[in-house]
Amino acid sequence: MVAIGSGPIRIGQGIEFDYGCVHAVMAIRSAGMDAVLINNNPETVSTDFDTSDRLYFDPLTSECVSEILLREKAHGILLQFGGQTAINLAQPIEKRLTHLASKGADVQILGTSVDGIDEASDRERFEAFAKKHGLRMPNGATGTTADDIRKAVDSIGFPVLIRPSYVLGGRGMEILSNETQLEAYLKEAYLAPYKPLLGDDYLGHATELEFDAAGDGKQFQFVSIMEHLEEAGIHSGDSTCFIPAQNISEEMLTRVAEQTKTIGLGLNIKGCFNIQFAIQGDDLYVLEVNPRSSRTVPFVAKSSGLPLAKIAANVTIGIPLSEQTIPKRTSGQICVKAPVFPFIKLRGLDPAPGPEMKSTGEVYGSDTSADVAYLKARLATEVPVASSGGVYLTVRDEDKDALVPIAAELGELGYTWCAPPGTAAVSRPSNVEVTTVYRINERKHPDALDLMRRGDISFIVNVPTVSGGAVRDGNMMRRLAVELNIPFVTTIRGARMETAAIRALIEKDIVPRKLEVHYDSKFL
Repeated sequence: MVAIGSGPIRIGQGIEFDYGCVHAVMAIRSAGMDAVLINNNPETVSTDFDTSDRLYFDPLTSECVSEILLREKAHGILLQFGGQTAINLAQPIEKRLTHLASKGADVQILGTSVDGIDEASDRERFEAFAKKHGLRMPNGATGTTADDIRKAVDSIGFPVLIRPSYVLGGRGMEILSNETQLEAYLKEAYLAPYKPLLGDDYLGHATELEFDAAGDGKQFQFVSIMEHLEEAGIHSGDSTCFIPAQNISEEMLTRVAEQTKTIGLGLNIKGCFNIQFAIQGDDLYVLEVNPRSSRTVPFVAKSSGLPLAKIAANVTIGIPLSEQTIPKRTSGQICVKAPVFPFIKLRGLDPAPGPEMKSTGEVYGSDTSADVAYLKARLATEVPVASSGGVYLTVRDEDKDALVPIAAELGELGYTWCAPPGTAAVSRPSNVEVTTVYRINERKHPDALDLMRRGDISFIVNVPTVSGGAVRDGNMMRRLAVELNIPFVTTIRGARMETAAIRALIEKDIVPRKLEVHYDSKFL
């Protein structure tokens, strides 16, 4: 047998590529096959040059990939560990398979079928799938023209979340609150008959969950359920996440697991997949299904001790879950993933998170308690956790009552705090001392910017509104906070967790923990 071309080619970029390629290559080479990698960005390759048998740096287009398949005379191509960029090549490459076979490369797309990938990724097809299987999705409608989208939004009502098909990093996703924003969006939107846009009813104050799993078409290895600190509507890559979930009932977690299995079986998933859910009251919604490794794979593997990428890669090359050696799940700890943002280098970009991803990295913290685990992750972002000083608080009307106990706890910890008149007024009945300052758009002094420049503010809670002068005020305040390295949060949930971390920093010892994988001793 000729060694060259005796194994699958794997393509991808980004964190999914860096982490997944090591385990995928291990699985492929352990099976006695060559492993060839394709990447379009040398900056994202953190693995050793000899991890694979060969490594190509080429554009991730069907033409370039096809040429490499021919050169290697490959028999398989593995797409699911390369993120959305790789998955988007499934259909174009499938159309070339007959041509490739005629030229001597009898290639198969390994793992989940191309039709399964499309059914999960195409918003319109997955909506039909969800209806067929009794899964609930946010009320939505699809459209391929501007008029279609206008009619969809009219039927759904504002606020609405616009979601393109086959998106990377949430690109093109926006929460729109009025007709002016909608028309501005439609002027920039890319509309095509084969890639419709979906308008979703925006789920306010909903909790978002992610479920990562691997399947072989018959069985599933559930790796972890991750709870987002930020409410649904913030891109998963920009969210702070907890494993295990901290505020979800066992009954709801069971429902999530059952729906994950339904989706995995219905789409005939072979390999890894990621599902995003939202909980609003007692209602469980499926937001989207990613039939591939997600950026969450490194985090869930470290937190659970289960090598998800390796397990899934073994499935794709023909080793079912029942024949794999899978370690015992790590228990007794809480793990936190926190995003790292590049805002100091991107002038003019509003640091407030939204449905389109802005982070460029993530960090990890674990401990036996949630507050210390969160604190460890926060400290790793290199944005300081304030231990004393003043705090500036400004929130939406619907969040003002929830702010009172947070302000009271900050007062107990020795903080002084200030706020504009609207937020300050709600604290008066609770005897929380507050200094009232001018709004920025009033152009009087002192305002928040004055206090920040004077060094009087060490922590900011700014829950943005969706319209009016408060939007401009918040943007200016968050931009200055980035430049002065002042920590800020943009949700009430984030404010609670940051306050808990501040207390932990003051009162608790921070002890490092090591990552562990618990294989049965007979396999060591």
